[in-house]
Formats: sequence, C-alpha cells, structure tokens
Amino acid sequence: MEVKDVKRTVDALFNEMSKVIVGQQDMVQQLLTGLMTNSHVLMEGYPGLAKTLAIKTLAQVLDLSFSRIQNTPDLMPSDITGTTIIEESSSGRRSFKFRKGPVFANIVLADEINRATPKTQAAMLEAMQERQVTVGNETYELDAPFFVLATQNPIEQEGTYPLPEAQTDRFLLKVLVEYPTVEEELGIVDMYGGDTRIPTLRKVLRKTDLAALQRLTRQVPIKNDLQQYIVKIVNKSRNMKDLIEYGASPRASIGLTLAAKARALLQGRKYVSTEDIKEMAFPVLRHRIIPTFEAEREGLSHDDLIKKLF
Repeated sequence: MEVKDVKRTVDALFNEMSKVIVGQQDMVQQLLTGLMTNSHVLMEGYPGLAKTLAIKTLAQVLDLSFSRIQNTPDLMPSDITGTTIIEESSSGRRSFKFRKGPVFANIVLADEINRATPKTQAAMLEAMQERQVTVGNETYELDAPFFVLATQNPIEQEGTYPLPEAQTDRFLLKVLVEYPTVEEELGIVDMYGGDTRIPTLRKVLRKTDLAALQRLTRQVPIKNDLQQYIVKIVNKSRNMKDLIEYGASPRASIGLTLAAKARALLQGRKYVSTEDIKEMAFPVLRHRIIPTFEAEREGLSHDDLIKKLF
C-alpha cells in the first residue's frame, strides 16, 4: 500500500462516515489513528455527542466483527470474557465448553466504561495488553486485529469508578469530544429531525488492507532530532514537579511517535513533522500526567499543562 492509496482510503472512510456523522472530524481522525497504530482509544464527552454512534459507524465501514458492552455496576467479569458451561450431548454425556463473551471481537465498544466496578474493569486489562483472555486454567487468544474503543462521561460521577492509572495507560489516546458548531448542529437536526432514512454504509477497508496500513504506519520515517524532541517533551513531564506530580512513562514516547506517524499518513505525507507531534501530544499525554494540587488550585487543565511542556 502506497501513501496515495492511504489518502484515497482515508478519504473514502471519511466520506462514508459523514453520511451518518456530521462534523467531528478530529474525533474520527483520532479513531483512525488508533486503528492505524493497532491501539485502544478512550473517548470522553458529554452525553449526546455521537461518541457511541461514531464507533458503531466506524465498525460498519470496516470488514471487522463488532460487539458492544454496556457497562453497569452489576456487570460481572464473566459477562465480558465468557464462561465455562456444562454441555450435555444427545447420548447423555456431559462435558465442559467455553462460551465466548463479547470481548471476542475485532472492535469492542466499551460504553460508559467508568460505570463498571474495578473488578470488571480489570477483566479488560489482560485483553487490552496481552490480546488474550484467561478463564480458569485456560488461555484463549483474541482474533487480530483487536481494538477497545471506550467511552465515558465527565459528568454524573455518582456511581462511577474512575479507571485506574494502569488501565488508562493502555489507551494510546484520550479523545475529548467537543460540542458541534451551530452549522454542524443544524446539519444534525436536518438529518435526524425529519423522516430521512439513514443510508446503508458500504465496507471500505478489509482486514488485509488494515494490516497493510498498520505496517506502513510503523515504516513512516522520523528524523533523529524529532525523536529526541518527543523524548524531551515526555521527560519534561516528569521534571515539572511544581505543576505535574507524576509524569508520563516511556510508553508515552512510543505512543507519541506512532501517533505522529499515523497523523502524517492521514495528512497524505510520508514523513513526520513537528506539527504532527504537537497535535498528537494532547490526546497521547492528557491521561498520562497527574497535576499537582497547586496546578488544580490555579485551575489548570491537563491540556494547559501539556502546552507548558512545549
């Protein structure tokens, strides 16, 4: 797959998704970045901003299996991973059989992930990191590719369980979904406020094409001075002790490098620029730094702190 083919494919994806999703170009681009880097994405935004719809639409235009997990406080780990049942044959012989849970899909939508209990959230951890599930003494491999695209609301924190740092670190990107502009909202009302039938979406990207796209993303060249730039940014997050209590790990340096490569391809380029790094630093770092009390007292957001790193 060549760079021009990537641009053509990405444009086709955007065009197909725009039949259902109005605006939200940054959100869609960052979802594609997660797919191109074979990584997981966490989306945060107020209710009604098409987070779930965007993920379902993306799954529709890809030739991948899809499942949805609606997280609630009573959701059990076995509801995600699956469970072993006793099966009786026609001859009366009994045997144990593993019934797979919804995590056995290429794209898993974990809706409102912060509403699940820590025990249930932890059930996702092995799947996200190791691409496998262990039930009892048996380990089951997950089909490749495997993506967890999770959503959470920043409001209504009653009855929620914030994701632990170890799990948020498994997400390459934390995407903040913004309100649409007036023009975009008029388009949304026009599309969904009448009797217009939602169009059927066609498959744009096959599994083999996606694998080739992921290989090409890793092959995008990056200059040594830009690699040093990335490492210095991440390292500075650990040394700005007056505002950042805990900085990002080396996983952030790797993630920022891959995300910058993916953005370069999405822009139709086969080289990484400083702009790619600066743009992707926000979704890569915002869930990996913990502000100090002083920063919170000054009302500084995570994005404000990232700006200070530059």
